[in-house]
Amino acid sequence: MAAPVRVLIVDDQEPFRLAAAEVVGATESFVVVGMEATGEGCLAAVPVLRPDLVLMDVNLPGIDGIEAARQLTSSADAPAVVLVSSYDEDTFGGQLAGCGAVAYISKSVFGSEGLAAVWALATGIAARTSDGPPGAPLTTT
Repeated sequence: MAAPVRVLIVDDQEPFRLAAAEVVGATESFVVVGMEATGEGCLAAVPVLRPDLVLMDVNLPGIDGIEAARQLTSSADAPAVVLVSSYDEDTFGGQLAGCGAVAYISKSVFGSEGLAAVWALATGIAARTSDGPPGAPLTTT
């Protein structure tokens, strides 16, 4: 049996962190390894917790999710980053493209199926682009 997908949840709203943790816990082969409320906390936690997947809100105090994703994905051993928000993706214009995140999921539709689907996308893309330069984004959102 494969090791579970290790997930770090980053959101400044505790109710969403708790709800997301429930979804991750209910998704087969996924486990929560930590929760953070800020982009800075995420950047500090990733080297310690070594998640496979970071589920991160776009709108965070301090370093926002877009910049945190950009910084996280600049290393060769970066986790996959999925951005989430209660706002429609179009609200962010072109800001999400090129930040290194593998996908964007609206909080209103976030669930086990979407989580598993973006992990499949992230691992499929990572396998196809492993010859690319370190820090190259897996895909644009």
